[in-house]
Amino acid sequence: MNITKTVSLAILGTVLAIGTAGAQTKTIKIATEGAYAPWNFTGAGGKLEGFEVDLAADLCKRMNVTCEVVAQDWDGIIPALNAKKYDAIMAGMSITDDRKKVIDFAGPYGNSPNGYLVAKSSPLAKMPGTGEAYSLSTQQAAAEKAIDADKVLLKGKTVGVQGSTIHSNFADKYLKGTAEVREYKTTEQHDLDLAAGRIDAVLADATAIIGTLEKPEFKDYALVGPSITGGLLGNGVGVGVRKGDTELKKNFDDAIRAAIQDGTVRTLSMKWFKIDITPKG
Repeated sequence: MNITKTVSLAILGTVLAIGTAGAQTKTIKIATEGAYAPWNFTGAGGKLEGFEVDLAADLCKRMNVTCEVVAQDWDGIIPALNAKKYDAIMAGMSITDDRKKVIDFAGPYGNSPNGYLVAKSSPLAKMPGTGEAYSLSTQQAAAEKAIDADKVLLKGKTVGVQGSTIHSNFADKYLKGTAEVREYKTTEQHDLDLAAGRIDAVLADATAIIGTLEKPEFKDYALVGPSITGGLLGNGVGVGVRKGDTELKKNFDDAIRAAIQDGTVRTLSMKWFKIDITPKG
C-alpha cells in the first residue's frame, strides 16, 4: 500500500470516528415544570425528579442521545420552546387542539382524569359521581350530567386551579357562574391555599392529587368527584416539540411506543402514581 493511500484511509477513518462520536453524544434539552409532583418536581438539592424525569431518561437512551432536563415556569413553557431555548417539553402537558395549533406532540405517554381535592370534613367530600368515570369525547351527555350533579354542591364555593391548563379551561366552561374559580401559577400554591382554608376545593389531574395526598399534612383530605377525560381535557399527555421538527417527533414516537409495549411506562406509573396511566388503544 502506498503512502498516499495510507494517509487517505487514515483521514477517512478519523472523519468516520468523529461522525460516530458526534451521533452518540447528541444532546436533547427537555423542559419540565419542576413543580408538578409526582409528574415532575424539584427534590433535595434542587435535583429534578418524578415520573417524567425518569421516563425522559429512558426515552433518550432508546433514541441514543444524551438527555438534559431543565426547569421552566409553566406559563412560559410553550413560547420558550418555540424560541428554541430547548428541544422538547415533558411537563404533564395534555395534547389539546388549541396547543396543536402552535406546537406538535409525540405520544401520548400517559392519560389521567381530573378530580377534586377536598377536606374530608367538607360537605364536598360527599360529591356525587366519586368512583365513576366518563369521557367527554365518547360519553358527552353522561359526562356533562355528572358534572351538573357536582355543581349543586359547588355552588358558592371557591375552587382553585392552575392557570393556563386544561383544568382552568374545564372550570371556565363548566363552573363559571356556579363557583368562584381562583387561578394559581403552580399546583403547589393552590394546595397550600386549600390547606389554609382559603379555598374549598382544588380541581386538578387525579395523579397530581394522589401525589398531594401522600403528604402528611393532607392526611385529612380526599380525591372526590367523577373521573372525567377527553373533550377539552385533551387526548393524553405527550412530548411537545416545535412544528417542523418531524425527525425528533418520530424518534420520540418510536421510543414512547417501545416504552409502552415493553411495560416501562406501566412500571414508572406504578412507581410514581400507584396507578397505571398507560394510554389505552
